[in-house]
Amino acid sequence: MTCMTSSARPLLNRRLAEFGTTIFAEMSALALRTGSINLGQGFPDTDGPEEVREAAVRALRDGRGNQYPPGPGVPELRTAVAAHQERRYGLSYDPDTEVLVTAGATEAIAAALLALVEPGDEVVALEPYYDSYAACIAMAGGTRVPVTLRPHEGSFRLDLDELRAAVTDRTRLLLINTPHNPTGTVLTRAELTAIAELAVERDLLVVTDEVYEHLVFDEAEHLPLATFPGMRERTVTIGSAGKTFSFTGWKVGWITAAPALVSAVRSAKQFLTYVSSGPFQYAVAEALALPDSYFAAFREDMRAKRDLLSAGLAEAGFEVFRPAGTYFVTTDIRPLGESDGFAFCRALPERAGVVAIPNAVFYDHREAGAPFVRFAFCKRTDVLDEAVARLKRLAV
Repeated sequence: MTCMTSSARPLLNRRLAEFGTTIFAEMSALALRTGSINLGQGFPDTDGPEEVREAAVRALRDGRGNQYPPGPGVPELRTAVAAHQERRYGLSYDPDTEVLVTAGATEAIAAALLALVEPGDEVVALEPYYDSYAACIAMAGGTRVPVTLRPHEGSFRLDLDELRAAVTDRTRLLLINTPHNPTGTVLTRAELTAIAELAVERDLLVVTDEVYEHLVFDEAEHLPLATFPGMRERTVTIGSAGKTFSFTGWKVGWITAAPALVSAVRSAKQFLTYVSSGPFQYAVAEALALPDSYFAAFREDMRAKRDLLSAGLAEAGFEVFRPAGTYFVTTDIRPLGESDGFAFCRALPERAGVVAIPNAVFYDHREAGAPFVRFAFCKRTDVLDEAVARLKRLAV
């Protein structure tokens, strides 16, 4: 049925016209159609801890959260988030005024940008960036200013001079992601110190996406930006249960920030989902209190999977950027005689029975991301073994 209008004006808001269907939907559909192993979208193929799942079942049966939960989130979860930040990082937050529960980190990003950015404001974001960043900046009427992480000695690094040069009198906010998706970079203490000094000097707000905080490997260390001098009062920190506890479908996220920032973000969030994930909030409160042994075992399991997939990709002929965090590995396809990540990923299911994501979708400067392709390793070991065996066909 054709939609008839009295105007030639497009139906879709022009701010969103550039985005279309996400690459994740396209590639997941391609995986399904071809029977390929999906290493594109970042979701685990097994559930998280049984005791956390049972906590959700118990909440359902006890009638906790089956009706609208409180707008800021259930008190048990807000208290657990505050306790987690204190225990892990020495950051003290009032659960009543400095914690807000959201429908995953994606809503937290949207609510923060809609609340804090006005038309004409510039938002500096590290490129490549998670695709919702660009859409949310556009919906807020802001102007996206990318600062590109570039390959250097086996990883992607931030050019601090380029970051400083990107800030103008119109800059309202820095949008930071560490550990960084898709490159796997974990910003160092020196880099975060420089970011903090720049934010203080130019009186900028900062939204920092730290959903992979528990997935850092080797010598890397996650350092919340809010712990740096002058940042506690100007930083909105975003966390999520999905990545840490492998229940991505529950969509439970949160922000921690000073009261005025939380109040501003809540003003936007209440007109998005209003509330969500009632019973799951109680389960995540219990999950955040799990012993350190859980987080250590989870990290070690993902490190082993990172090493398995990274080694297999190298054997298949890719140049591999070994990630210091997250559960993604970025590769360069040029050693395979390829240079177009889109074409490569669209052909890969037929060539090798595996689906990946072209990193160029995460760039404004598409040419800078053209030869890079991202694979997810948050899958069962047997699935990764089979994926590696299939990918080795590329080296023949």
